Amino acid sequence: MRIEVNGETKEVPSGLVLDSLLDHLSLPRQRIAVELNREVVRKADWPATLIKDDDRIELVHFVGGG
Repeated sequence: MRIEVNGETKEVPSGLVLDSLLDHLSLPRQRIAVELNREVVRKADWPATLIKDDDRIELVHFVGGG
């Protein structure tokens, strides 16, 4: 299935949920915000949020500093 992640087209297996997508993309879950089709998805909802063909996902990684 084809999705868009941060403006880049990616081929991913069908049946993924947001939580599994982060594993598939080898991304850590700490300090990441996820937007699915222009709506922010709460971290508690990632395991139940199914990704569909042509979904647009924005992943933002927060970096601390000082």
